Amino acid sequence: MTAPQGLCQIARLNACDDGFLDALDALTAWDEVKNSSIEKVVAEILGDVRMNGDKALVEYTNRFDRRECLSADELCITSGALQLALDSIDIETRLALEQAAQRIKDYHAHQLQQSWQYKELNGTMLGQQITPIERVGIYVPGGKASYPSSVLMNAIPARVAGVKEIIMMVPAPDGEISPLVLAAAAIAGVDRVFTAGGAQAIGALAYGTETVPKVDKIVGPGNSYVAMAKRFVFGAVGLDMIAGPSEILVICDGETNPDWIAMDLFSQAEHDEEAQSILISWDPAFITAVHKSMSKLLPDMERRDIITKSLANRGALIQVADSKQAVEISNRIAPEHLELSVESPESWLPDVRNAGAIFMGRHTAEALGDYCAGPNHVLPTSATSRFSSPLGVYDFQKRSSLIYCSEQGASELGKIASVLGRGESLTAHARSAEYRIKD
Repeated sequence: MTAPQGLCQIARLNACDDGFLDALDALTAWDEVKNSSIEKVVAEILGDVRMNGDKALVEYTNRFDRRECLSADELCITSGALQLALDSIDIETRLALEQAAQRIKDYHAHQLQQSWQYKELNGTMLGQQITPIERVGIYVPGGKASYPSSVLMNAIPARVAGVKEIIMMVPAPDGEISPLVLAAAAIAGVDRVFTAGGAQAIGALAYGTETVPKVDKIVGPGNSYVAMAKRFVFGAVGLDMIAGPSEILVICDGETNPDWIAMDLFSQAEHDEEAQSILISWDPAFITAVHKSMSKLLPDMERRDIITKSLANRGALIQVADSKQAVEISNRIAPEHLELSVESPESWLPDVRNAGAIFMGRHTAEALGDYCAGPNHVLPTSATSRFSSPLGVYDFQKRSSLIYCSEQGASELGKIASVLGRGESLTAHARSAEYRIKD
């Protein structure tokens, strides 16, 4: 069911109707990254960058970003330029960036994992050694908007983890780049910045060029070409996740100001036309009130054209029978951002199984998480919160198992390994263990 005349266009669904689940699955499905035409273009770009390095990187950057660079050196932003950008922004903005950075750092410090080990009675030692990844590439989107917050969210956890070198890729269409993005890179401690984007930037990070060093892991969201490129290079490098469009799902009991909820839905819809904003409530009058608020507030939004298309393409207002059905549908959707705009949101947590981030209570706008609350805003999308987690320090740390056997321990374990090795017909395994068995 679509909006009545005069109201902004958005699907209105009832969870008790026949065919609701099929309609919901169709609404939330996302598979643009599998587009065959995108796949072909990306494969060609990556192959060219892998074979021709800087030459290909510069060629594609000039073509897609309307640049006139002669060499890859011109794509590099010096540390001095980063500091100059930081010094050039107004005091209020700099303070906000620094405060956000500190909160992100403080939160992620709690995620640090420590090495550990223990000894058995026979002298055998077992444990786990934690080490940081050595070099990480972060991709920061450009184009429709600039995202200094994305710089902070990707780089700071890497720094907290102890990553030695952080390389940043950010597109600069027409040679223009937001000074806020560069200022954020200075605050976050990014080591090197290259103004290149798209699949060619992912290829340069994954394979290395004469100028861009090969990294061990790539993190950060991007458009469909970036997402496809990340799929292709996985294995050559590690990845955080394959990100789809931004999503928000709000569950409300009908007691929150409808203007607040409308703006929360807009906050994700304004990202791009394929972003998804969904409200779930068991109060039909409240759903109508929110719809009216959306129509009232939309004309004043700077990005109203994007919001309008996003809501019409993938938005929904869903009426459910009760709170139990609301959380069941939420778990099925597995949203990137989940707002529990209800009384006693803590009581809902045991039943929430799938969500990238959970915003609890009427006053906790999702936008606070995007910028400054502290937890990471790089979150699993497209229902991948069923098995994935937010970006964190643990994504920049590696775990190595530690095994030390005393003479007695080697003998005891050797007897077990001998039986199992011969049971698998791996005789060399068995004999290798048997050599250490004491008579």
